[in-house]
Amino acid sequence: MIGLTDYLILAAILFSISVAGIIINRKNVITLLMCIELMLLAININFIAFSYFLSDLQGQIFVFFILTVAAAEAAIGLAILVALFRNRASIDVEDLNQLKG
Repeated sequence: MIGLTDYLILAAILFSISVAGIIINRKNVITLLMCIELMLLAININFIAFSYFLSDLQGQIFVFFILTVAAAEAAIGLAILVALFRNRASIDVEDLNQLKG
């Protein structure tokens, strides 16, 4: 039987992979967005695991809100990247750094 610690270890591994991806890769914005989504997935695994093992539905309901925010973040982030790529012909973080006011 899969226990709570197995889910927590899986979530910790996913979270650490996403943090490592953010730290190692500072040039590609799409990879940064994917790492943020992976981080939210690790948090969702924790919420669902605790919700299941505590027999409480509040964690599962909260996951729906997190998924909604993650979908909106991905849609808006990708739309901004497409607009920037059309104007700058690049999505490197160093090129986007020039947008500061």
